[in-house]
Amino acid sequence: MMLRYHRAMIYRLDNAGAWRTYTGGMNLGKLRGEENPELSHYPEEWIMSITEANGKIPGEGLSHIVQTGMTLRDLIASDPEKFLGQTHASRYGANTGVLTKLIDSAERLTIQVHPTKKEAEKFFSSPFGKTECWYVLGGNDPYVYAGFRKGVTEEQWRELFEKQDIEGMLSCLIRFSVNPGDTILIEGGLPHAIGKDTFLVEIQEPTDYTFRAERITPLGLKIDDSLCHLGLGFDRMLSCFRYEGWTEEEAKERIFLHSELRKESGDGRVTKLVDHRDTSCFAMDMIEVEPGKTLEYESASFGALFILAGNGLVENEEFAPDTQFFVPYGTGKLDIMNRGTDVVRAFFCTGPDITRK
Repeated sequence: MMLRYHRAMIYRLDNAGAWRTYTGGMNLGKLRGEENPELSHYPEEWIMSITEANGKIPGEGLSHIVQTGMTLRDLIASDPEKFLGQTHASRYGANTGVLTKLIDSAERLTIQVHPTKKEAEKFFSSPFGKTECWYVLGGNDPYVYAGFRKGVTEEQWRELFEKQDIEGMLSCLIRFSVNPGDTILIEGGLPHAIGKDTFLVEIQEPTDYTFRAERITPLGLKIDDSLCHLGLGFDRMLSCFRYEGWTEEEAKERIFLHSELRKESGDGRVTKLVDHRDTSCFAMDMIEVEPGKTLEYESASFGALFILAGNGLVENEEFAPDTQFFVPYGTGKLDIMNRGTDVVRAFFCTGPDITRK
């Protein structure tokens, strides 16, 4: 397929979010330059979101075009082939197939699991499950739980769940101390929890399907049963856990991904964090631009450009930390100019591999 590169408009997006059962957000406030950031139940920022949050507020979680106020979902729906490309649109319509978030947890998240594509299709008539991947940004002794330890059985897990023996459930999971730069793939069916004071980027399939094994959050907030099992009942919810036990070494080998330097020059570098060899669901690069330099970044697909650090200009649009853009299909090369004194750090996130079924 021949790509037609041209200078297309990129769209600045607002900083969408959604109410969550856990608290956080201090690092998000610092990223935005707030002098006195506060804890809240809005500990996430959603990036290039066409996904509504699974909550009580209609439209919550959707990204908007800053210039017009239109939702990104409506913009793409107006011409999916133009914004996402013909091949992607023929398979997924106006759905980008991807959602990226910043997650800033002040408390441990509840033990949870997400459906696979097959389960999402069966239970929710959705073509997307919720495989996700985390890139650790920092935190205070950040940690995560991921996967069952060897020997854990479905019967044992069900008994612990019914008793709400939280310490018992946590002891069934593998706990990892993590460091900035670690990248961890959490496929549908894998039990997990993000730790207290952990700040990360999450790229995922574009749904909000989360099954929660805890009926009260670590800080004491009672969760409605419907928010735990999403209307399926606890038996079907428990069937979505993957009862496959690993040693810590086996788990690390299976789920920790290795970055790959793709481009480097005196202007900066591009590093692959997640690509379609790791999962067919999405891909993510990290872009770094040295002070006073301009780096040319090229993608064959649409995507989100999110600025984590630095100031500059991209396609005549000024940016600062916590700026995000929707980059349509066919935009081609982006000239990312660093006009500050610090290294620009940005992420480019895109959707599923359209060459694979």
